[in-house]
Amino acid sequence: MVLEQKIGFDIVREKISAKCATQYAVKKVAAEQISRDPSEIMFRLRLTDEMRLICLFEDSFPAGGYLDTKAFLLPLQAENTTIDLPSLRMLRTSLDTLRRILAFFRECKDDLYPTLRQISATVSYEPEIGRRIETILDRTGEVRDTASPELGEIRRALRSKEGQVSRRINAILGTAKGEGLVETDAEVVVRDGRVLIPVPAGSKKKLPGIVYDESASGKTAFIEPLEIVELGNQIRELQFEEQREISRILFVFTEFLRPYLTGLIAASEYIGEIDFIRAKALVALDMIAGMPILSENGEFNLRRARHPLLEASLRREKKEIVPLTLTLTKEKHILLISGPNAGGKSVCLKTVGLLQYMFQWGMLIPTSEVSELMIFDSIFIDIGDDQSLENDLSTYSSHLQNMREILTHATASSLVLIDEFGSGTEPAAGGAIAEAVLARLDEMGAYGVITTHYTNLKLYADKSSGVVNGAMLFDGAAIKPLFQLQQGMPGNSFAFELARKMGLPADVVKDAEERAGSEYVNIERNLRQIARSRRVLDEKLARIKSTDKTLESLTDKYQKELGEVKALKKSILEEAKREAQEILDEANRQVERTIREIREAQAERDKTKVAREQLTKFKEELQHEKPSENDAAIERKMQQIVARKERERARKEKRGEIPGQAGNDARAASDAKAGARKEKAVDDTPLRVGDKVRLKDNDMVGEVTQIAAKYISVSIGSIISKIAPGKVEKISNQQYKEKARSTFRPVIHYDSDSISRRKLEFRPTIDIRGERLNDALEIVMHFIDDATMVGVGQVKILHGKGNGVLREEIRKYLRTVPAVKSLRDEAIQQGGAGITVVEMDI
Repeated sequence: MVLEQKIGFDIVREKISAKCATQYAVKKVAAEQISRDPSEIMFRLRLTDEMRLICLFEDSFPAGGYLDTKAFLLPLQAENTTIDLPSLRMLRTSLDTLRRILAFFRECKDDLYPTLRQISATVSYEPEIGRRIETILDRTGEVRDTASPELGEIRRALRSKEGQVSRRINAILGTAKGEGLVETDAEVVVRDGRVLIPVPAGSKKKLPGIVYDESASGKTAFIEPLEIVELGNQIRELQFEEQREISRILFVFTEFLRPYLTGLIAASEYIGEIDFIRAKALVALDMIAGMPILSENGEFNLRRARHPLLEASLRREKKEIVPLTLTLTKEKHILLISGPNAGGKSVCLKTVGLLQYMFQWGMLIPTSEVSELMIFDSIFIDIGDDQSLENDLSTYSSHLQNMREILTHATASSLVLIDEFGSGTEPAAGGAIAEAVLARLDEMGAYGVITTHYTNLKLYADKSSGVVNGAMLFDGAAIKPLFQLQQGMPGNSFAFELARKMGLPADVVKDAEERAGSEYVNIERNLRQIARSRRVLDEKLARIKSTDKTLESLTDKYQKELGEVKALKKSILEEAKREAQEILDEANRQVERTIREIREAQAERDKTKVAREQLTKFKEELQHEKPSENDAAIERKMQQIVARKERERARKEKRGEIPGQAGNDARAASDAKAGARKEKAVDDTPLRVGDKVRLKDNDMVGEVTQIAAKYISVSIGSIISKIAPGKVEKISNQQYKEKARSTFRPVIHYDSDSISRRKLEFRPTIDIRGERLNDALEIVMHFIDDATMVGVGQVKILHGKGNGVLREEIRKYLRTVPAVKSLRDEAIQQGGAGITVVEMDI
C-alpha cells in the first residue's frame, strides 16, 4: 500500500516477517490489515503485550520448534496416502512444541496471560500420537529397528551381509597387494554404495571384477571384485525390503493418524498464530514498545513517542532520539506545525502516522504507556513527490488530487496528515488554497497533523477554535534545530539565519531581508510575541485554577469547622439539659428532704429555720451559677467563620466570579441550609478530575485522575487504579487529608543493633549488568528494601545502556514503590543513561 510505504510501515512488516519461523506466520504478517473495531484492536494488543512479557520473563516457554505441518497434513485426508519420513520428523517436533505451550498455559497462574490462555483453550494435544511416533523414530529421527518385527529381521540380515562384504574386500585387497596388483598404500573406496579397490590401469585386467570408475588421469581404475558384486546385490535386495517395510509402517501409522487430522490441522494453525504473535512481541522488545490506552473521550495523546525506524538508525550512530509529545482534542483537533527546514516537522508527522497505523494493526508502539490513541475510520496522507510522467501529473497536481480525495472522503473520525501544506506552486495562490482546505477540514472536525511555512495558515490557526499552532524549536544562538515540538505557538522558518550559517554572502542575505520587507519581519515577530503572550496567559490561568482549588479546599475546611461547631453546640446543649435535669432532680430531693425534716421536727422553730436556710442557700447557688465558657467559645468560633466567609466572598466579587450585593439575600438564605445540604451535595454532584473519593469496599481514599465511559482512574498513594464509578463515593478534601494521613503514614524507623550494622555495611550503589531481567528485578527489590530500612536518601543502580530493556523494566518497577520519590539519569560524565539515580522519600 502507498500509505504504508509513505509512513514506513512496510519496513515494520519486514522486521516482523524476519522474526517468523513458519510460512503461516509470514503469510499472516503480509495479510493482516488494520482494524477499526475497538475490541479487535485491544484483543490483538493484549495478545502481543502478554507474549512480550512471556519473552521477557518466562524461560520455560518454547523459543523454537515452530514448524509448518499443515502443508503435508492436508493431503493425508485422502485415502491411500502415506506420510513420508521427513514429514513425520517435522510432525514430532511440532507436536512436542504444542505440548510444551499448552502445558505452560495450563500450569501458570489463572490471572496471568488471560488472552493467550483464551485462544489456547480450544486447542488439544493427543498424547497417543506422540507415543506412536516414539515407537517408530529414535532420537536422531531414524526409524527404529523395533518399529516392526519384520524390519528388525531385515536389518539384522543386512548388517550380516555388510560384515561379510567388509571382511571379504579386505581379504581380496590384501591378496592383491601381495601379488603386486595394487599399491601398498591402497585403501578400499566406497562410491555410490559400492565397495571398490583402486587398481593401476595396467593391472586392471588381472583382478577379476567390474570396472566401475576411473580417475581423471585414467591411470587408476576402480574395480568391484566379482565376489563382492554378488554380496552387493544381496545387500541391495535387503535394502529394498527395508524400504518396503518402512513404507508399510508409515502407511499403517497414517491410517492411525487420519481420524486426528482435523485437530492436527487446527493445532498447526495455532502454532502458526503463536509464531506470528511471538514475532510481533520480539520486534516490540527491539523497539522498547508498550501498550497504550484506548481513548474513549475523543482525545489523542502521544507521550514521549519515538519513531522506531529513526530511533534504530540513530542508535547505530550512537545518537539519542528526541521523544515527541502532542495532544489533539475534539476542540483542538488539528495541529499545524511550522519551523525551520530539517527541524523535524516531517518526522513528527510520520511518527504520528506510523504509530497510529501500528496501533490499529495491533502492534505495540514505542511510547509511554500513558499515551492515549483513538481509532480512526480512515487515514489520509499527502507527503513527498507523487509526480507521474505516465499520467502527465506534476508535483502540485498530485497534491491537489490528494486534497480532492481528502475533502471527498474524510470525516470527523479521520486522521489527515499533510506535509508542506500548499507548497509546489505560486505562494500567494498556494497559501490561499491551503487555507481554504484547512478551513474545510476544521469545519468537518477531522483530526490532523499538518506542516507548513505559510504565515497565513499560522494566522488562521491563531484565530481558529479547532486548529492549534505548533513550533519546532530552534536554537537561535547556535543556529541549529532542537527537534522538539512545542504546542500553542507558531514556528519561525529562520530562513535568513540558516542562509548566514550556510555561508551565503552577508550582503545577499541583507538584500533578501529588505526585499522581504518589514511587513514580513513584523508578522513573524508579532506571531512570536502573540505566542509568548498566550503562554504567559496560559500560565496565569493555570495559577488561577490552582488558586481556585486551594479556595475550594479552604471552603471545605470552613464548612467542616462549621459542622463541627454545630455538633459541639448540640452536644453542649444536650449536656446542659442533662445537667439541668440533674439539678432539678437534686432540687426536688432537697425540697422533699426539707419538708420531711420540718414534719419530723413537728414545727420546732430552730430546726425549721435551719431547713429553710439550707433551701434558700441552694436556691441562691442555682441563681448565681456562672455562664458556661463553652457558650462564649462557640460564639467566638461562629464569628470567625462568618468573617472568613465574608473575606472570601469579597475576593471572588472583586475578580468578577460572583455577583455583588444583589446576590447577598439569596446567599444568606442558602447559608442557613448549607449544613443540612452538605453531605447530599457531596454525594450527588458528578465526578470530575481532581475530586477526592473513597473506595466503598476497603475505605481507602484517592484522587480522580481520568474519567472514561466505563471506568475512572483513581490515584491511591503511588498507584493508579481503574475502578467502576459505582464503587467509589465522593468526599471532601479535608476528609481525604485526614484519611490519607492515617492510611499513608510515613515509615517509622527503629534503629536496632542489626539495622545499625546494616547501615554501616550498606553501599548506595549496585551493579546489575549481565544479570537476567528477572534476577535483576529481584536484586533491585532487595536493594530498595535495604535502602528504605537503613534510611538512605539516594541510591544508584548501574544497569548499562544496551538496548534499554533492562533500564525500562527496572524503572517501571521503581515507579510502583511508595518509598521512591523520583528517578533520573546520572550525569553524562558519570555514566548518563546507563545509571539510574533513585531519590528515596525518607
